[in-house]
Order: sequence, then C-alpha cells, then structure tokens
Amino acid sequence: MTLRGVKGTQDILPPEVDVWRFLEITAAEHFEAYGFREIRTPVMEYTPVFTRSIGETTDIVEKEMYTFLDKGQRSVTLRPEGTAAVVRSYVQNALHARSSVYKLYYMGPMFRYERPQSGRYRQFHQIGAEVFGTADPKVDAEILHMLTQLLSRLGLSELDCQVNSIGCPECRPAYREAVRNFFRARLPELCTECQRRFDTNPLRIMDCKTPKCRELRSGAPAVLDHLDPACRTHFEKFTRFLEILNVPFSLNTNLVRGLDYYTRTTFEVIAEGLGAQNAVVAGGRYDGLVQEFGGPATPAMGFAMGVERTVALIRERFSYEKRPRIFMAALGQTAEEKALELASELRRRGVATELAYDGGALKSQMKRADRANAEYVLIIGDEELSRGVAQLRNMTTKEQTELTLDRIIEHVTSLP
Repeated sequence: MTLRGVKGTQDILPPEVDVWRFLEITAAEHFEAYGFREIRTPVMEYTPVFTRSIGETTDIVEKEMYTFLDKGQRSVTLRPEGTAAVVRSYVQNALHARSSVYKLYYMGPMFRYERPQSGRYRQFHQIGAEVFGTADPKVDAEILHMLTQLLSRLGLSELDCQVNSIGCPECRPAYREAVRNFFRARLPELCTECQRRFDTNPLRIMDCKTPKCRELRSGAPAVLDHLDPACRTHFEKFTRFLEILNVPFSLNTNLVRGLDYYTRTTFEVIAEGLGAQNAVVAGGRYDGLVQEFGGPATPAMGFAMGVERTVALIRERFSYEKRPRIFMAALGQTAEEKALELASELRRRGVATELAYDGGALKSQMKRADRANAEYVLIIGDEELSRGVAQLRNMTTKEQTELTLDRIIEHVTSLP
C-alpha cells in the first residue's frame, strides 16, 4: 500500500519552499522595523480558548474545528486561527505588566476542516500581528500602512484594501436587529447557511459570497448609519489617518468579519487572480477580548495574512534561485579525501558547496554539476594533487583556471 498525505494538506517542496522562506524572512524584518516581536504559541489549545473568543455560532466553531479529547478527557483543539492563542498567552503571561503597548507577530500552521479548494487547505499557514494596549485609531491606520508597505516589498501593488466599522457592543445590537428585519421577508430566498445565520449570527449574511445572497442584500441597512458617536468618531479619524499615510482604501459597508470578537475597525486586502477566496489579509479591532480571557480591560488590534494565497501571488515574481557556488569533482581516492576537506572549510565560511559522493568519470560528474546549476566546478585529481594544484571551471563562461591548493580557499571566498 502506498501511503499518502492527509487530504487537504500539502508538502512544500523545493524550490517553492524558497518563496515561503523569502516571505517569512521579509515579513519578520518588516514587522520588527515597526517595533513588533515574535511570539510562538502551541498549535493546540484547550477548546474554550476558541469557543469563547471566536463565538459558538460561527462556522469555524460549529463545523470546522479539529477538536478531540486527550487522554485526560480534556477537550483540545488544533488552532483554527492565531489571535485567540496570542491573547491567551498575553493574559497568562501578564504581558500587560511589561509595557503599556505591546506588539507581537506570529507565523505558523492553522487547522480547519473544510472542503479543500484553490488557496484553501485543511492545514494552512498564517502570518499575523497584534497590538495590545491602545484604542488610538492611529494604530489601526499604522497597521494598514505596515501591511501595504510589506505587500509592496513583496512586489504586490494592485490590491484593494477594503475597510469598515462594525461598531461596538453598545451600538451593534440595534444594527443586528435592523439587518434581521431587512432580511425577514427575504428569508426563504437566502441560501441554507444564511437561513441558519438569520437567528444565530445575522451579520454574516452581509458578507455571504453566494450570488443570490449578494443580490438580496441590495439596499440593506449600512452599519455606518447605526454607529454611536464614539464609534463614528473613531472611524472618521481612522480613515483620515489612512489618507495622511497615503494608504489607498475603499469603503465596504458589507464587511463584517466572521468572528465574534471584532469591534469597530475591520478590513480585508483583496487580490485578483485567486478565485472566490481572494482575501489575502484580514483583520480588525477586538477591544473586549483580553478582558474576556480574564485580563485587564485592554484594547487591541490585529490581522492575519494567508501564506498560501500570498505565495500564489508572488511566486511568478520571485526570481531568486538557490544554487551551489562550488561543485567538487574528485577523481581518485586521495582526491576525494582532499575534496571532502576543502568542502568542509568552504561551508564553514558560508560558501554553498556540493560533492559528487559517488565519484565516477569526470564527464558524469560534470553533468551532475550542470544539473545542480553550480556556478563553478573545482576539479581535483590524484595527478593534480601530486603537483599541488586543482582546476576551477566557470560553468557560465567555460573558462578554466589552475589554482595551487594553498590558494583555493582564499580564491573561492573572494569570487564576485
């Protein structure tokens, strides 16, 4: 029997893994320039971390979480998103006592049981960031500025940054009731999911992706018309700061986000060419979540970027190719021993070096060097060793240079 990977998962193989590493390294450097520091939380948490924060009536909790009982009969869940785990850690480790404003970023796998499709897997990966300790709308704008600058560094510019406000626990109930009243007469025409959401989570009808539900919500009440004065002022300042930072954005009053913990600012960054699942980055403010987890009242703001979707966008723009600097072609036992010694020293100095482990004729070793796309081949034979020399061949120009053994390391490490 041939064993296969679990459905909805994938192996990240060379050379695509180089694109992933480029994205991860670039994001880490970029976030740290804005004062963020990395946090790594476990891939599994006790189930209430997610059911209490995400919401019992969300699709994630109801249908998509990988939840099981451990040997102690405790309910454990593979994390379906990153924010709840970061908040749990923030509270458990009393990070609020270290600084009034705390900035964290994370990278890693998430897990949701849903139908695999283009850009969506059951094990997927996210890069995210969270800011704790300030309700200032400048932070909301700065987060989006940081994101657009990162996407620009990755070679992405034609993106639509959509923003909205979903108010707060004080003003949202009235909007929720207005949405329910609007769709009451249209209820039989809604999709099955939205009919279920009508009673449990009616705001989700506003961002349903089915064509019929999109058509039915034409003329629906806009959330911005139901904001209280504090939320309205926050949103106006937020959009003003976006303009000051030259962050292009569009208003999407149907953007409500699917998790219960969001308050006020919500946003998505949309990319063309990814089909129906075209949101690359999504996030917003969650001012009550830290307190919900038992911590002090702490406003917070964050986002998550889909790694698979971002990689799909930058893959064609990514030109970096890993290749060995030196390929050692050794002829004879003594030459093989010398090649091993030289390769060890070159690697110690940071020079990518490959060996022809199985030996063979020079012609076959040169073919292997060509398949490896090596920049240079260092040819060492027993006859050359007896004269204390080796041949360095440039695989692009085909030029060959004779070097004395005592100059090889110095010469190779100084190559342009």
